[in-house]
Amino acid sequence: MKIVFFEVPKSKQSLFSKSFGNDEVSFYEEKLNEENVSLAKDADIISVFVDSSLNRNVINKIPNLKFIATQSTGFNHIDCEYASAKGIGVSNVPAYGSHTVAEFAFGLILNLSRNISAANIYLRETFNYKYLPWMEGFNLEGKTLGVIGTGKIGKNVVKIAKGFEMSVLAYDPRPEQDFAKENNFTYKSFDEVIAQADILTLHAPYTKENHYLINKENISKMKKGVYLINTARGELIDTKALVWGLKEGIIAGAGLDVLENTKEMTDLNHELIKMPNVMVSPHMAFYTYEAVVSIMQTTIENIEGFISGNLQNLVK
Repeated sequence: MKIVFFEVPKSKQSLFSKSFGNDEVSFYEEKLNEENVSLAKDADIISVFVDSSLNRNVINKIPNLKFIATQSTGFNHIDCEYASAKGIGVSNVPAYGSHTVAEFAFGLILNLSRNISAANIYLRETFNYKYLPWMEGFNLEGKTLGVIGTGKIGKNVVKIAKGFEMSVLAYDPRPEQDFAKENNFTYKSFDEVIAQADILTLHAPYTKENHYLINKENISKMKKGVYLINTARGELIDTKALVWGLKEGIIAGAGLDVLENTKEMTDLNHELIKMPNVMVSPHMAFYTYEAVVSIMQTTIENIEGFISGNLQNLVK
């Protein structure tokens, strides 16, 4: 079996190579796309992360491809339907970083609520060790947190919020009432959650149905002064509508670990990044030592399972 890994830094490559000693293993730090697909032309197995693109054009140019192991929970960067039609299996890492991402979401919330990063930059630049009026923040205690999606990450967000003595409302198409009762929060409709939340945080998967879950119409329904957090997928938010909501003052601030990743969005993304009430990080909410090790271990198990005929974590 020829196995080709993409988006794996050199510091992490040895763990993968040790696990597949009898197979031919290649590594590339770059993402896989139509421009460099020749690097994988002889591969039987491909492993990628979320910045690679395995559309049908890429898949067609890897004639021996039998299995794709994405090192992520999301798999919208892979044309799974086309892969399945060609008899190519696709696996993901269904559970990693559920605490990691939840903690990061609150890192964004705390930075926005208390101006921590801006104050740090100001002090570094001025050495003026005194607080100023613009540094005034607000308590999380007593505020209403709207959680969109109560999977593993969303559940941990709820638990953290209760530690801050926040009121929690949640929306999920499959509400878990026992969990809600145990953690003293309420499920409501999507429209009710976005209308009542002081802070809204997204933990929903990206699907065709969820494309632009947050759009101009929905932003118009939000409480004026709401804060929006997204550590899920950039395409859950209509960027143009978000910029509009921020300029109109409907959205007081945003914490974004993900952005729409298209060429058309470049100028809007630059505008977002420059806004003083917007905090943007480079898709790093998952990125802790513990989560990375978990991702690698599950990816290895997925590939070993395919080779041995014991398939696991298949998405199609």
